[in-house]
Amino acid sequence: MNKLKIAVQKSGRLHDHSLKLLKDAGISIDNGKDQLKAEAKNFPVEVYYLRNGDIPQYLKDGVVDCAIIGENILVEKGEGIGITDKLGFSKCRVSLAVSKIFEYDSLADLNGKRIATSYPNTTRKYLERQGVTADLHIINGSVEIAPNIGLADAICDIVSSGSTLFKNNLKEVEVMMESEAVLAVSPKLPKDAASILERLRFRIQSVLKGRNSRYVLLNAPNDKLNAITAILPGMKSPTILPLADKNWSSVHSVIKQDEFWDVIDQLKEAGAQGILVCPIEKMVI
Repeated sequence: MNKLKIAVQKSGRLHDHSLKLLKDAGISIDNGKDQLKAEAKNFPVEVYYLRNGDIPQYLKDGVVDCAIIGENILVEKGEGIGITDKLGFSKCRVSLAVSKIFEYDSLADLNGKRIATSYPNTTRKYLERQGVTADLHIINGSVEIAPNIGLADAICDIVSSGSTLFKNNLKEVEVMMESEAVLAVSPKLPKDAASILERLRFRIQSVLKGRNSRYVLLNAPNDKLNAITAILPGMKSPTILPLADKNWSSVHSVIKQDEFWDVIDQLKEAGAQGILVCPIEKMVI
């Protein structure tokens, strides 16, 4: 039986989030300690555990069919590799940072300066677009120490909370790109694997839609239903059910997670009562 070969990060936060996404998509993976490859018990997929920086080349060569990978790595090393879905986790940004005592007004202040980075391609292309020329020093790991030891005037690195920069007396001055985990596909994806990939994507999208939505149930006086339903469009339109009290109805709908509190405030102002909010495990549209 044909199987889809998917790569995930061997270890780390992206690894954990990737396996949780597959598990939530109903894919049971029997992965023992230190395994480099594992098969799913209930879905035609093989999971390859690889170093994050190696995954783009495996995709280019067709060794794996797809991968869950940070968008920043794909931009740096994965030219020509397509992205089918953004996955909403492992969010970070690729940024330029300088010492706190560096007098920085604009990107032009880095003209002729030394920049330490693990992302030379990303940095070079960004600077070229902005008309800035700098001397790049390629460092793998601990980039943030470079200004403190006199190796560089600035760094380009991934930033999540900014705490690492703060601890090393650095300040973020330019955000070059926003990044998150993505589902990337090999340009050599075999036809027999493409149909399995679409099945996997359907499951993943259902999980992501569920994560990004909330199910809302509320009681509403009938004379205020129009105002309340206008706030709650739902997937198609809200579900309205009669209550024992003929002057009241129960309204059921779905709202987006990032709009949650604003919508709740509007519902209360419109007269909704007994608002109950539930998580959604998966949502199929």
